[in-house]
Amino acid sequence: MAKAETILGKSQVSSLQSEESLTRSEESRLESRESRMGSPGPMASWESELAAIQHSLKFVMKLKEEFVCPICNGVVLNPQQNSCGHIYCFHCLRGLLETSSPSNQFCPVDRAVITPAEIFQDNCCRREISTLEVYCTNSPACSSVLTLNQLQEHLRLCQYEQLQCTNPGCKEVQQRRYLQKHMANTCPHRREACPHCRQLFQLSVIQDHVQSLCPEVEVECPDGCTDKIPRHKLAEHRELCSEVHTDCIYWKFGCSVQGKRENVKLHEDAAVSHHMLLVLRSNSRLEQQVEVLQEEALLKQRDVQTDSLLLTGLQKQIRPLIQESSSHNHIISTAQNTLSRQDEVLSSVQLEVQQVSQGLGPGLEDLEQLKKSLDAVMQEVFAAEALREHIVSLEENLKQHSGLLDLHATQLSLNKQHLQELEVTSYDGRLIWKIEEFRKQREAEAKGQPACLSSVPFHTGRCGYKMAIKAYLNGDGEGRETHLSLYVVLMPGDFDALLPWPFKQTVSLSILDQSGTGNHQSLSFRPDPTNKCFQQPPPEAVSNVAVGFPCFIPFDTLETPRNAVYLKDDILFVKVKVDTAGLEQL
Repeated sequence: MAKAETILGKSQVSSLQSEESLTRSEESRLESRESRMGSPGPMASWESELAAIQHSLKFVMKLKEEFVCPICNGVVLNPQQNSCGHIYCFHCLRGLLETSSPSNQFCPVDRAVITPAEIFQDNCCRREISTLEVYCTNSPACSSVLTLNQLQEHLRLCQYEQLQCTNPGCKEVQQRRYLQKHMANTCPHRREACPHCRQLFQLSVIQDHVQSLCPEVEVECPDGCTDKIPRHKLAEHRELCSEVHTDCIYWKFGCSVQGKRENVKLHEDAAVSHHMLLVLRSNSRLEQQVEVLQEEALLKQRDVQTDSLLLTGLQKQIRPLIQESSSHNHIISTAQNTLSRQDEVLSSVQLEVQQVSQGLGPGLEDLEQLKKSLDAVMQEVFAAEALREHIVSLEENLKQHSGLLDLHATQLSLNKQHLQELEVTSYDGRLIWKIEEFRKQREAEAKGQPACLSSVPFHTGRCGYKMAIKAYLNGDGEGRETHLSLYVVLMPGDFDALLPWPFKQTVSLSILDQSGTGNHQSLSFRPDPTNKCFQQPPPEAVSNVAVGFPCFIPFDTLETPRNAVYLKDDILFVKVKVDTAGLEQL
């Protein structure tokens, strides 16, 4: 390495070099001949990693002046030699060249011009520096002594290295030898398993999870019985709890007895004859209602038959008009051809008239003959115009008949739809909805057509709330493309003004098991009285906003359940049940 014997800050530089320095310089040039390019080369990995602690290194032996970078005053990393013989850190020299103009690029030691084309990597000096012995940066705690190129490898394993805890949210810094114990035993942000459900949670939220969310924690029955039940089985327990207040199962037939389940059960066993009388009366009323519905259906059927006859008559009337229109179109086409020919004749006649006018004397007889021909042509033109007006009148008459035919067809479709709704409408707060071609409709929904499916409306009574089910076969909201989404929606009904609002009845939605084992999938919700979704629907609206479960059941559970069959022959059955307990029938 060519080294100028000078110290930074002196004004003069010696021109003499030691024999050892000359030899070293020649050796470095020979070794770096292949690497000499117009700009400094990249640093080795250990040198780039040491750049951050370059000025905090402690060497066992005092660092030679020739190994000190004159730009940063630290140990030279990836040494680059200038033509003046001084060496610099790769990153220091690059920074100097990038931040100064070409006319101001001088060596800070002897003010020699720095020419990028003459800079080369000094591998000889690099090897010497890499073998310098340094103390571990964690000394005196760590007593290790290593060569400079081994320091970073040592720091990756040094037990005294200060490291930050990797638990999310923790900023604690510990020595490597204590870090694992801290992360596993004392870190307040560590994750531990819930003692009940064994799920992993951050330590700070486990207590809240156990108190309010853990499904395996046993809690007291909210209805006051002495049993303790796992939180996720509360809904099942409530179906059997003797302390739950319920109605007599014959309430729909007129029995008004209410109370605790065990008391109501005793009443049901004791009042069998009274209940049978109520059932008979209800059946009589239902028979009368069925007769009324049958009469209405018969009247609708007669209306449909009348409309069909009227439609047939209109079709018979319109056929001649269509044929006549076709005939007139042919006549018009013939007349237009004739008119075109007459126009040509007229043009030739006009030309002849001009010629005759020029030689008026001898051509008076020819002129008279041409005048007669022109009159005949004009008569044919007038006849063609009259025929055209008659055809326009026929076309307007045809449009009127077509509009009347479309109106009757629309009314017929509405009557058929109303008749179908009358046949399937439910008035007991329950509905079983059969969804056919489930997978085909789900694929169509995934493409955006349609966005969802809606069931036929159902009612909680003859004069009760009007409701419907909405299903997103490809999922909705957070259940998009992963779950089947089911909702219930309130619709404007004929008796809304007489019903209590907001709607407060518990609603249950189920996917029915078609295997016969009864392993139905069900979820329920109780309406929030403050939610606008359960207020009276405006008469002009189609419905309120739908309420339900965006993540009702995952697709994999729906397609391949363990002990049930929900999809059979690509058919899915969805059931809704409204708890009408306490709801007075009008």
